[in-house]
Amino acid sequence: MKLMRAPNLLIGQHWINVLATAGIACELHNRYLNGALGEIPADQCAPELWLVDDRDEVLARRLIDTASHGPADGAPAWRCEGCGETLEAQFTVCWQCGTARNPLRD
Repeated sequence: MKLMRAPNLLIGQHWINVLATAGIACELHNRYLNGALGEIPADQCAPELWLVDDRDEVLARRLIDTASHGPADGAPAWRCEGCGETLEAQFTVCWQCGTARNPLRD
C-alpha cells in the first residue's frame, strides 16, 4: 500500500529508518527517478513509501508526523533500553550504546 510521497530521497530514507526502528516493514520506491525529471512529470518522480502491511498505516503516519516535527517543547527525556542511559527527547539513538529509541514505549 502506498503510504505517501517524500519531498526528497534523504527524507524518504529517514522515514524508512524511523519506521524500521518501530518494526514497520516498508519500501522506498522511485529512488532513482529524479534523473528522469523532465521526461516524466515532477510529481511522479518523488520517492514513495510503500507499506508491506496495510494494518501499519495509522502508526506509520503518526511516527512520520512525529519525526517530521521533532519533539514538542518540554518533551520528557527517555531511558535507553540497552544500557539505561537517560537521553534528551530530540535524540533517537543512544549515544552510549547505539540502541535506537523505541517509539512504542513513549
